[in-house]
Amino acid sequence: MDRRNRRNATALALLGALTLASGCTLMDDESSSKRTYDPQPRTRPEVEKEVGDLSSRALDMTQVKGKVTEGGPATYPCGTSEEKKSGLRFVRHAWSVYGVDHDTLDKGMKNLAAQLPENGWKVVKNGPNPNTEAKTPEVFAVHEATHTQLEARWMDSSDGGENLINFAVSSRCFKDTDPK
Repeated sequence: MDRRNRRNATALALLGALTLASGCTLMDDESSSKRTYDPQPRTRPEVEKEVGDLSSRALDMTQVKGKVTEGGPATYPCGTSEEKKSGLRFVRHAWSVYGVDHDTLDKGMKNLAAQLPENGWKVVKNGPNPNTEAKTPEVFAVHEATHTQLEARWMDSSDGGENLINFAVSSRCFKDTDPK
């Protein structure tokens, strides 16, 4: 892995760690006192497959044929300390598509935003990222059948990294029924 790719991988890992540290998702506070749903009993493999499939379909919607970071969905503790001890979990798949030009990523973000509603997603935000100098687009959406959340952010090279679209696809909290 060359120096630039190591730097990008490190940046993506830090972004993922910061996201995890902020809670189960960025769009919804998952603390038990504010949760508006009861976590359902499910198996980790079932939820990991569901998140992986939805994540893969999101890439297809962009119609971007670039390089994709490795790794797949992973399961993490969710909720309060007691809920975590009792097996409350969520699944998250964080990844990026890169290695294509600026115009391709622009078109990819537009394709994603346009196709999400046609594929069962409710778009809750589609606009500029106020936290970037370039004000590149970001799209947040919720899958209406599964309540899985999608965050897609276009990271522009003018912000110090490589041009890429960073994705994070996260399930709701669920009661893990897998044997320990």
